[in-house]
Amino acid sequence: MGECEKNTKDKRGDRDGRSGAARAFEELHIFERARELTNAIYAASRSGLFAKDFGLADQVRRAAVSVMSNIAEGFERGSSTEFIHFLYVAKGSCGEVRAQLLVAVDQGYIAVAEHERLNESCRQLSGMISNFIGHLQRSDYRGSKFTGKQSHHLHNEHSAT
Repeated sequence: MGECEKNTKDKRGDRDGRSGAARAFEELHIFERARELTNAIYAASRSGLFAKDFGLADQVRRAAVSVMSNIAEGFERGSSTEFIHFLYVAKGSCGEVRAQLLVAVDQGYIAVAEHERLNESCRQLSGMISNFIGHLQRSDYRGSKFTGKQSHHLHNEHSAT
């Protein structure tokens, strides 16, 4: 069992007895990473000059929250086609966060090292989302809308990362 799969199993049990199937968006590694990114953005933007630039702080926070929200909404739509669409939107929001972080570092709101750390987190998450999109595109699974099941069983995105 891979490290990511082990961590997920340890936190939530064996999901539903099926290896590699997520029943909730919270079980997706990309969602966990998006949540970590959002928390890091909130932490970086809540003090000093950054906190006083209400417009930029609000915009970068909204973009980070958008990454999480689009992963969640896409998952809950029940169709892999719709999920893929929302994952592309989440990926776009990662780019938006990176652009806003450039403004923050250019204005002296965050240190260069902090910018590099947050930017790298965005790039890694964007790559993980891309890999998961590719995995879903190669999968025969169409979504719970087409199986008549209420809970979602998506293939594990960890195999795509």
